[in-house]
Amino acid sequence: MGNALNVDIPKSIERFESLINKILPKKIFFKLLLRGKGLEFDSYRSFSLDEDASSIDWKASVRANTLLAKQYIEERDLKIMFLVDVSENMVFGSQEKLKCEYSTELVSALSNTMINAGDKIGFMLFSNKIISMSFPNGGKKQFEIFVSNLVDSNSYGGSSDIRMCIESAQNIIHKDTSLVIIVSDFLRVDGSYIRTFEEIGAMYETIALIVRDPLDNTLPDLNKEIVIEDPETREKLIINPMIAKNTYEQFSKKQLETLKNILIKSNIDFLELSTAEDFVLNLATFLKRRVDEKKRG
Repeated sequence: MGNALNVDIPKSIERFESLINKILPKKIFFKLLLRGKGLEFDSYRSFSLDEDASSIDWKASVRANTLLAKQYIEERDLKIMFLVDVSENMVFGSQEKLKCEYSTELVSALSNTMINAGDKIGFMLFSNKIISMSFPNGGKKQFEIFVSNLVDSNSYGGSSDIRMCIESAQNIIHKDTSLVIIVSDFLRVDGSYIRTFEEIGAMYETIALIVRDPLDNTLPDLNKEIVIEDPETREKLIINPMIAKNTYEQFSKKQLETLKNILIKSNIDFLELSTAEDFVLNLATFLKRRVDEKKRG
């Protein structure tokens, strides 16, 4: 890649932490985030008025005619593994941030919050091979190692091979991993990937963060010829965006629908993010929804 990434990690962390702390109770955030794991229910206890009202179990409270909250047995040392696409696909963008810069900031903000919650994070950066990896560990040193790999421009390049990464992860990462988070544009995923995602979805609780640039979905309104290049084959093609726009949009829409259907069938929750929009509110809202669904369950 060559040039330094245009990222502001401290600012991204500060903004995300500020919003998360407002909408979710700190003590139970990442424990409740996990649908299959998290906090183990122990018993009910009386609700204290100085607590967050979100901890009230309303059904039990109605039956007992008094406010009750669930008492949990905390699980410590949750292990979260990030699989982050650093291929040439991600070194692309029409907005202020390239996809790789956008994903670096959101992954840094999310992993920092996890570390602060006392959990362990690991990572696997991939293109068509594993660029770097670390098993889940806790503490600020682990976070710094993760970020240093993400911001290193030498980490980026090569074609994207999510299938290889997922298969490698299944063989390498520990079976007691609590959560796997895959960050990519997923542009090369088609119907042939269904088994790959079904297997990872069955083995680990998995979240897909889909990072797209507006030009991944549509072409600019230009009535002149431009040259596009396939990052894998280096094949170049001259097109007129005004002529190719409709076909391009239909193909992009179909590919995204195929991807979402695969993720749904694989029981993998996903969030679609655009580099044209701030990730902080969208990511925080997505996580809060997962917490709310877990608590209702």
